[in-house]
Amino acid sequence: MPDRQNLPYRPRVLSGMRPTGKLHLGNYMGALANWVKLQSQYECYFFIADLHALTTDYADTSGVAPNTLEVALDFLGAGLDPETCTIFLQSQVKQHYELPLLLGMVTPLGWLERVPSYKEMQENLANKDLTTYGFLGYPVLMASDILLYQADFVPVGQDQQAHVELTREVARRFNHFYPKIIREPEPLGTFPVDVLPEPQVLLTPSPKLPGTDGRKMSKSYGNTILLTDPEPVVRQKLKTMVTDPARVRRSDPGDPDKCPVGDLHKVFSTPETLAKVYAGCRSAGIGCIECKGWAADALVQILEPIQARRASFSETQAKEILNAGSRRAARRAAQTMEEVYAAMQMTLTREAAC
Repeated sequence: MPDRQNLPYRPRVLSGMRPTGKLHLGNYMGALANWVKLQSQYECYFFIADLHALTTDYADTSGVAPNTLEVALDFLGAGLDPETCTIFLQSQVKQHYELPLLLGMVTPLGWLERVPSYKEMQENLANKDLTTYGFLGYPVLMASDILLYQADFVPVGQDQQAHVELTREVARRFNHFYPKIIREPEPLGTFPVDVLPEPQVLLTPSPKLPGTDGRKMSKSYGNTILLTDPEPVVRQKLKTMVTDPARVRRSDPGDPDKCPVGDLHKVFSTPETLAKVYAGCRSAGIGCIECKGWAADALVQILEPIQARRASFSETQAKEILNAGSRRAARRAAQTMEEVYAAMQMTLTREAAC
């Protein structure tokens, strides 16, 4: 496999997902489908955030390894190409343990306590003890994930911009304390640059994708359509999906704009099918069962090639891809850490230790 680090400069992108098990359509449309597009335009690093999983699931880690494998296979099934992007496992890159410690030294406690999801997750996961150092400090771990690869862009939805802004603040504070460096070769010439560049948000389209109960598709709600669901399962899940509450009887007209099934059609169906849905639903010319069948047809067309690609990889191949990607990620991360230690004037200490 060629070492892409020696290829001409391309802007660098970094993003990851926690290993919570098999991915669903919400994961695919919210991030993964966009990653597949980005990999041909940017130097992309996509990782499975198993260390992040420990911030909330530290008491039972039995699912982390099998879930990691499922996510890796879903990455490959969705179309991420290990020959084009770097797919790796966070815990296999030792620098993900180093940089958070150093950045934690300069990150004010108040910054962590004001992160919007800090109190929100404590309330949503009230059955878990989240009064831990790891949970409070997870934004530093997240910032390190990004800064370790000196990423230019982080693809996120609008609701996640606050997380990237914290990363920018951490980088800014580090760069305030520690001097610029001369990095060679630079694509625009040789001049002093910050060790940790502030990443920019790369806003990604995230269509409204309801689960089978009408709420946001989420594993915690048990309302998902998995990327691995076979056609009969997809059709059965769609049959039970909630619809426009105004359609109590078959003869009642409805409104696709007020129907979760209508939202699925807007994302996945062809313009011709969508036109039939609007005309038939508003005139009561079609029933909800027929409408759901059309939605299932569209979903199956999306899922079948994903499932076929996924099936073409064995678990052994997925592990090998993660191992190779982790080695490549570690080489890139080591470059950043050399600069970090040099800027902090800790180089002599490291040489003595070696």
